[in-house]
Amino acid sequence: MKFAVIVFPGSNCDRDMYYAAKDALGAEAELVWYQTANLENYDAILIPGGFSYGDYLRTGAIASTSHIVNEIKQQAERGTPVLGVCNGFQILLEAGLLPGAMLRNKNLKFMCHFEELIVENSNTMFTSAYESKQMISLPIAHGEGNYYCDDATLDQLKENNQIVFTYASNPNGSINDIAGIINEAGNVLGMMPHPERAVESLLGSADGLELFKSVLNNWRETYVAGA
Repeated sequence: MKFAVIVFPGSNCDRDMYYAAKDALGAEAELVWYQTANLENYDAILIPGGFSYGDYLRTGAIASTSHIVNEIKQQAERGTPVLGVCNGFQILLEAGLLPGAMLRNKNLKFMCHFEELIVENSNTMFTSAYESKQMISLPIAHGEGNYYCDDATLDQLKENNQIVFTYASNPNGSINDIAGIINEAGNVLGMMPHPERAVESLLGSADGLELFKSVLNNWRETYVAGA
């Protein structure tokens, strides 16, 4: 399996994502500059955190208009797994690949610490290695991680089981304690906590590695077992 780790000007978690996929998981991975022409040769796409374009205008807004995001949209339509973490989640929202928007944290401060999360949906290609309602520990690092959507969208997320992760103790004011959501097709996940920073116990938690294992296991079941 081969992962593409997208790199925008201002990305700063790209090396962490690369390490998680290549060294911790043992899969193939490449850092892909945002001006790259296409993503057809990759089995999964990872959009890392950071401050793409310095977070000017709005977090993720400028990056969402780049050519490579059009490529990501095309691959997502074909069913390719797409994971956006932190700024990557913000980019997915701005690009319309996921519903809702990000507001500033309720305390109007940047937050950087570990949080306990609840796995609300373990029946996805990103969470199949977890148990339903499992409590996991992942770090957050954001100033605008307060997820918001209108009532109709929230009802739809609940009805379709698109809320994948929630905070056990809401740190930022996100509606319904939401920490991560998935699209209706089930192949695009956006989350504010950083699984790539929790792939070894030395880092404080290895709970994030199960997310990457889930993607790899799903790929093996889909493409290797059926070959």
